[in-house]
Amino acid sequence: MISVKDLKLAFGKRVLFEDVNLNFTKGNCYGVIGANGAGKSTFLKILSGEIEPNKGSVDITPGERLAVLKQNQFQFDEETVLNTVMMGHTKLWSVLKARESIYALADFTEEDGMKAAELEAEFGEMGGYTADSDAASFLSELGVEEEFHNALMKDIPSNLKVRVLLAQALFGNPDVLLLDEPTNGLDIETIGWLENFLADYENIVLVVSHDRHFLDAVCTHVADVDRQKIKIFTGNYTFWYESSQLMARQINDKNKKTEEKRQALLDFIARFSANASKSKQATSRKKALEKLTIEEIEPSYRKYPGIIFQPLREVGNQILNVEKLNKSVDGRVLFKDASFTVNKGDKIAFLSRDPLAVTSFFNIINNEAKADSGKFEWGTTVTKAYLPIENSEYFEKSLNLMDWLRQYVPPHVTDVDEPFLRGFLGKMLFSGDDVLKKTNVLSGGEKVRCMISRMMLQNPNVIVLDQPTNHLDLESIESFNEQCTDYKGIVLLTSHDHTFMETVANRVIELTPKGIIDRLMTFDEYLVDARVKALREEMYH
Repeated sequence: MISVKDLKLAFGKRVLFEDVNLNFTKGNCYGVIGANGAGKSTFLKILSGEIEPNKGSVDITPGERLAVLKQNQFQFDEETVLNTVMMGHTKLWSVLKARESIYALADFTEEDGMKAAELEAEFGEMGGYTADSDAASFLSELGVEEEFHNALMKDIPSNLKVRVLLAQALFGNPDVLLLDEPTNGLDIETIGWLENFLADYENIVLVVSHDRHFLDAVCTHVADVDRQKIKIFTGNYTFWYESSQLMARQINDKNKKTEEKRQALLDFIARFSANASKSKQATSRKKALEKLTIEEIEPSYRKYPGIIFQPLREVGNQILNVEKLNKSVDGRVLFKDASFTVNKGDKIAFLSRDPLAVTSFFNIINNEAKADSGKFEWGTTVTKAYLPIENSEYFEKSLNLMDWLRQYVPPHVTDVDEPFLRGFLGKMLFSGDDVLKKTNVLSGGEKVRCMISRMMLQNPNVIVLDQPTNHLDLESIESFNEQCTDYKGIVLLTSHDHTFMETVANRVIELTPKGIIDRLMTFDEYLVDARVKALREEMYH
């Protein structure tokens, strides 16, 4: 168990946490959520001992081992991949090194022999004799091929380093596991493996993630970081979100009788309790929800941005036609023979096992890059807005947000006064003096919110989104997701956010080195379709 008592942390006048009292118990997975800057990652660092609080204590049951997902990809550059994983179990690693140093002695005494025997016994009890194979198994499950296992960390691709560090954290069955954004850099299949692993994990897990599908799959509880406090709620992220929204609506609805509100909440709990039986964390979550009382449901005090795309006109019959587009980089084929037509009502999820493929494709159809061959043509009725994955070129000038947005006012808008611009920025939670902020001091999340303001200003009937959830907090992701689901125009989308892809898209196109796979189905249907699975393997091999 982890016990947090009277915790306080402040940086100067800024108080991050005050009077935080919590218990985290075995068998539960806690999703740590909160707005950007609320202190989620900082809280994990306090639990791990990396940051010392101003006041209070963190106590872990004596003898229990804590493991943390390391963020520094260069920390183990001079170690082999296998050794880096085994170093996650610090006690096992120290015994291993002590054992090796004794056996390396030139003059091996009787006393050394006794010490070696003690170390051998300790090493065996900790599973040392299968450590190599256990570490190799974790690596393979996480998509790190055997050819890299004995390579130095500095010599392997950066996208594999994050997987090695994840294997390091999971290695040796730690009693407490702290994971900060563990799905970053993982593909769909590996995320699925991690979801299954954590759903079956019997110890304590605390995880910070912006991936709602992942949180729903693994979490039994939500630890909500808000207003200098942390509160634990039963259920996964979706249950927390929907129940807090329902409570907020009921508080605002003064005409409803108390008993009607109570019954609505009880029905809501019962419905979610039934749904929990279908989840990977079925038993523990279902039991927890059945014990839940309505007094435990609280409204969320978070602010959600108002993302609204309002097309000036409906798209015509000709939207986008793509013919035999090809693109390679440094001899690597990103995609080949991409040919398809976008139809009315399409909301298309694009994916590829090569992360550069979809970004290159989106840049090509938005005239920001050139294809090696092939062509594409947009319809004359199309007004599109593009959210690129990389936005630094849009913020090279040091302008305040009002002047920055003014640059992108389309020709059809004539009355551009301060209230007009403030309205678009205000929807993205830039209020008061925030609109006078300079663009060169914006955070990653603030830049994305500016880019969304720019998109809304275009009144598009087609939106193209490359990783739209990057840098955004869960509140912004929820609002963005809901708008794209309700949006009457065309959506071309790629995202690591499983929920975003599943709830928005009605068609899936996968770009591969041997052509495209194009299916009129939801994202989840695409992932489980046996014929699609077989075709995907063929296209990549």
